[in-house]
Amino acid sequence: MPPPVPAAGGSAARAAAVRLLCTATSPPDTASLPHLLALPPVAPSPAADELARLLLAHHNPFHPAESPLQLISGGGVALSGDLLVQLLLRLRGASKLALSLLHAARLHPSMAPARAPADAYDAVVDALGRARQFDAAWRVVVDASADGAASPRTFAVLARRYVAAGMTRQAIRTFDDMEAFVGREPDAGEFATLLDTLCKYKYPKVATEIFNKRKYKYGPNEKMYTILIYGWCKVNRSDMAQKFVKDMIDHGIEPNIVTYNILLNIHAAENLLKEMRDKRIEPDVTSYSIILHVYSRAHKPELCLCMFRLMKERGICPTVATYTSVIKCLASCGRLEDAETLLDEMVAEGVCPSPATYNCFFKEYRGRKDVSGALQLYDKMKAPSSPTAPDIHTYNILLGMFIKLDRHGTVMEIWSNMCESTVGPDLDSYTLLIHGFCDSQKWREACQFFMEMIEKGFLPQKITFETLYRGLIQADMLRTWRRLKRRVDEEAAKFGDEFKLYHMKPYKR
Repeated sequence: MPPPVPAAGGSAARAAAVRLLCTATSPPDTASLPHLLALPPVAPSPAADELARLLLAHHNPFHPAESPLQLISGGGVALSGDLLVQLLLRLRGASKLALSLLHAARLHPSMAPARAPADAYDAVVDALGRARQFDAAWRVVVDASADGAASPRTFAVLARRYVAAGMTRQAIRTFDDMEAFVGREPDAGEFATLLDTLCKYKYPKVATEIFNKRKYKYGPNEKMYTILIYGWCKVNRSDMAQKFVKDMIDHGIEPNIVTYNILLNIHAAENLLKEMRDKRIEPDVTSYSIILHVYSRAHKPELCLCMFRLMKERGICPTVATYTSVIKCLASCGRLEDAETLLDEMVAEGVCPSPATYNCFFKEYRGRKDVSGALQLYDKMKAPSSPTAPDIHTYNILLGMFIKLDRHGTVMEIWSNMCESTVGPDLDSYTLLIHGFCDSQKWREACQFFMEMIEKGFLPQKITFETLYRGLIQADMLRTWRRLKRRVDEEAAKFGDEFKLYHMKPYKR
């Protein structure tokens, strides 16, 4: 492990630490991506971890002319493409800093001959899209195109962020604009990815409209129909899902196990499993996991356990998703002891719990206001020997819990741990914290994190603006609000048209 970076040491000491970090072994090349939207995973890299902490701690957002590379290249060390990508993936919660680092890397002497890798551009486009800074994201797309790094994935990532923001029309336009930057029209696989994105974010109607308009151009296939069936199942429209199953069969395309697994979300499990076997399609672990997930949502623990036992009797080994569905059902029904027993069985079977598995327990601890249980499990997860570290959802569940319990010391400790881990904070984290401080009338702290949120590139929700505005006016802190509003207005250009929705009427006491 590299030595810790000095918190406030001299520039020489910091440069020496950075030299050691930058010469550490870079993570191995990532494997070929299984999905068009798949960005490289966050691979273990002590160098990237320490550099991300260094940048987050020392980069001054009030001086945009200051290059982040001034912090990490004081020793004249080459910044490899792999290390840059891993660093940007760790900065996805600080979009402005990630963008600044990418711009600096493009001009850095060590990067100039090889250019920044395409993964770096796509990671920054994704980070900016998360913060809804779409104008800035498009400028990165233009830069990527100029450097020959723009790819179909770049546009798939940007379209996904538009869809996540509810901007489906802009997502489709982004898909259509790909040809101008990549030099060819999107193919059937890329069209299927667009449909998949729309359906995953519960816009099957939009996906159906564009499918009907363009299906003869791309040729409807098994994958497209399965995606649309999934989309309609996701919004509980079994009639539309069945319509596409019929349309699929009419086109001579037989449903496969993936199609049946999707239909299991809305149909009687036993009947559909029998139909699958009648057609010589044997249910797999995904089939049973979906049924267990449906029972879990319906809060039917006995059915969950019965199906789980049947699955194991048939020789199908449960996955982490399977165990998590049953544990979630047991925990949400108050059977925490049974959930803990199943967790022990899961570990004994060699299946490593995911953060989502542990989050089932945290949600139940939050409902019970069980401070001791939550902190004990949290300490276990963040221990160096733990194979499963907290994710952003873990931190947000705990933040919400301890804010409601008015445990501000614990809240700030969890916040500090989250920032050090580089998994967050995200928009939800800041919103929880700021609203918690407003409820406690801690206006100085609320203003501090409100400004930090803006500086990191997150556009607060309108209710956050209004809550802080009303509170400061009622607390006779109008001058403080004016200073905050001036900084928000200075940042507004970076958010483009999104910011226009947040102009507020004067508040009257």
